[in-house]
Amino acid sequence: MPAPTPTPREGGEFDRVSALHDLVLRSLDDDQAQEVVSIPLAGKSSIADHMVVASGRSSRQVASMAQKLTERIKQELGRPVRVEGLPIADWVLIDAEDVIVHLFRPEVRSFYNLERMWAFEENAAAARS
Repeated sequence: MPAPTPTPREGGEFDRVSALHDLVLRSLDDDQAQEVVSIPLAGKSSIADHMVVASGRSSRQVASMAQKLTERIKQELGRPVRVEGLPIADWVLIDAEDVIVHLFRPEVRSFYNLERMWAFEENAAAARS
């Protein structure tokens, strides 16, 4: 009997991306992030497979979430991470290669409205149908 064909979930890049994405979502949940939104980018953009957008109640919480998430990614997955926006922490960008995380104070998030910008492509496609 031939060996079963591996699925994309068995080993490889998909598992690495999935583990990173799950860690990001778990960490933000543990740190009580608000309004967490995950936007799939695979097939839409080459910058990453997922974009996660979340809010903190204050600059202090945003900074704390960013620092904890960065440490968790490095410790648990050994992945490189780049961070922009600290120590001000109105908007912190965490680039973990396959997953990009935007952490905002609520006022800053509503001003930039990244979710709407990235959903534009989906809305435009729906309008054309």
